[in-house]
Amino acid sequence: MSLEKLYRHLRWRMQPEDERARRRFERIRAFFESLNLPKNPRVLDLCAGTGIAGAAASKATHARLLTVLDAREEDLEKAREWLKIADINPGLQTIVGDVREVHRLVKEHDLAILWGLTMPHFDPFDAIKIFAGVSTVLSEDGVFMVEETDRLYMISRSRYKDLLVETRGEDYTIISIHEGYDMRRGLFKRGYYKLPGFERIGEMETRLWDLASQLAIGRIFFEEARLITTAEHGITGVSDVLYFRKPSKKVAEEVLMSQMK
Repeated sequence: MSLEKLYRHLRWRMQPEDERARRRFERIRAFFESLNLPKNPRVLDLCAGTGIAGAAASKATHARLLTVLDAREEDLEKAREWLKIADINPGLQTIVGDVREVHRLVKEHDLAILWGLTMPHFDPFDAIKIFAGVSTVLSEDGVFMVEETDRLYMISRSRYKDLLVETRGEDYTIISIHEGYDMRRGLFKRGYYKLPGFERIGEMETRLWDLASQLAIGRIFFEEARLITTAEHGITGVSDVLYFRKPSKKVAEEVLMSQMK
């Protein structure tokens, strides 16, 4: 079942016409401005959606190029609107594709971001391929940042629910229900239903990542790996951020080659 129908109902604050999304844009920009990031970089926004985070990073760093990559073309078409809101005019490249194939899809960049708590879409095998792929397309002193949260800790605090209200619209509610677990891939399966009527609109497999595991994977493919917690950066609306710098390209290329055999 395609995720397109499901994504149309789930509400993420990334639409340019949404005032709440515009406030989120300003908070993301403020976070990037607080860091010592590459100047005038080529920015790569992965799983970009509408490009809200990529535009914020481009504004903060005076980027000369923004590349937005996502599987959904409909969302990518809005990236230019975010650049207008940011009042900047870098080169813009949109790529419809699978982030797991990033090493095949893009050329060299200086700053890559994976924003918006996206990692649950990927199992550990996917994560290795993504981190390795990003490492190969970054410049020598390139930076990769992932916005995430520690879902293992959340589970320990009894936050995982068999039935969960995901979002509410003007005349509908979307709920998700636990429907299974894949032990080999470490993925939970949830079905999504629209109320009233209990119409099934999709399903999603998710990995409930902890932060330490992602830091460990990233350290394989980057010389520097560290965590910037919400307490450290203090910006409301931005979660914990994994920060990686100086890609270990040879290691990444060897890993990607081994997966092709």
